[in-house]
Amino acid sequence: MKRIFTTSLMVLCVLCSLEAQAQRHHRHNRPAPSPLKGADTAMTDVNQYGQTVSVVPLSAEAQDGFLVFQNKEADYRIWFDIRVQTDGAVFWGATKGADKIGNGLSLRRARFAVKGEFRKDWYGELDMDLADGVVELKDAYMRYDGLEGFQFQVGNFKENFSISRNTTSRYLQFIERPMAVAFAPSRHIGFQAQFDVPVFWAAAGVFFQPVDGAETRANVEDNNKDEGNSTGYSFTGKLAFRPLYEMEEASLHIALAASYRTPKADLSPDRYGSVRISSRNATVINRKKYLDTGYIPDVNFELMYTAEVAGHYKGLRWEAAYLRDDVHINEHISDSPTKHFWGVYAQAGVLLFGGRQNYDAGGAKYTRITPGRSWGDLELCARYDRLDLDSNGVNGGAANGWTVGLNYWVNSNIKMMLNYQYVKNNAYANGNGKLNIGLNSAGEPTTNPAEVAGNKSGVGYNMLACRFEINF
Repeated sequence: MKRIFTTSLMVLCVLCSLEAQAQRHHRHNRPAPSPLKGADTAMTDVNQYGQTVSVVPLSAEAQDGFLVFQNKEADYRIWFDIRVQTDGAVFWGATKGADKIGNGLSLRRARFAVKGEFRKDWYGELDMDLADGVVELKDAYMRYDGLEGFQFQVGNFKENFSISRNTTSRYLQFIERPMAVAFAPSRHIGFQAQFDVPVFWAAAGVFFQPVDGAETRANVEDNNKDEGNSTGYSFTGKLAFRPLYEMEEASLHIALAASYRTPKADLSPDRYGSVRISSRNATVINRKKYLDTGYIPDVNFELMYTAEVAGHYKGLRWEAAYLRDDVHINEHISDSPTKHFWGVYAQAGVLLFGGRQNYDAGGAKYTRITPGRSWGDLELCARYDRLDLDSNGVNGGAANGWTVGLNYWVNSNIKMMLNYQYVKNNAYANGNGKLNIGLNSAGEPTTNPAEVAGNKSGVGYNMLACRFEINF
């Protein structure tokens, strides 16, 4: 009986193998779909799962240096968006007694994104950063554009709060964003609705925890598994007024935004319910975060808001904003007062050889320039920014920064940047007690503002930084 069963099983396997071989032969030898067929003739193929699928021929083309595959009649387009930024910086003139700042190079961003538009009304994006060999998820979302004037998207993406935060790093006027943007929300998983007519633009969404790296994911899972803690949530809304929408060579952007935020589960379970705000002065090469509130415990919610104005006229572009973060403490746990942190910046840049600045009306932010010469254009920029993290018992420090920059826009793919900055931190900007800020009466370095002899204004220093960037 056993022999009969074994023989039958072998015969069945052979028959199945022959049938599969015949199917593969049939698929591989049938004529390939011809792009010359009439539009009313459906073209099909068989995918790896054996299912019949429709076939759409695509054409490949370079659009200002970016590879795009598309079929306009089928409303299908897919393209790659790759960005590599290599930074270098040197520092000098630091306050006596301050910790030494190391010069160096850094692969600031190594981004790889795939983007697609499908059947006219749908858009999707997957964006990752591979800088320094560490994989970090950036944008990952889908969007529906089928209702005129509206967009609806869900996934992981930037909240619409700060124009500086939402401007892609490709088109920033300086190597880094202002210090004042430190507490402006960035990418979180959530849902957002956006409305756009020529004179008004608005966005509103609900957001939850960030989705970026392994540490964040582990903290979210541990909070849920070990403590039953929720991920936290935020409501963020923004309204922009654009009165010069009919002018091609000029724009005016006036906007207000607010965000109500509960503590998130991206911190470890023992830090749940806390908020920490910290910022570097200028570049990621100087890893010291002089401005640092440390973990503020027993937080009930944060209320952030900002007012911003921006505009351009031909080759001139300017931008300024005031940002504030009120951290409200849970009165049932602590009687500590609300913390008020704030920042401000103003910056401007002008293209020197006849180029034009461009405003992205759909995204309510600025996009790439139009160079004035065949070899590109030069942009001269200046900025002042301040961040203050000292408030009601929290001494996170404050700092002022003055920056000038020169950008060489070679073409749509190549950009080079040179920044000089002088930054001055106050005496409380000691990295939450970890960084020396001067010398005490005995001539020894100290982190304690009360012990600093003579000048008590904190660490100041100069920086010269450059960036080489390619986009394709």
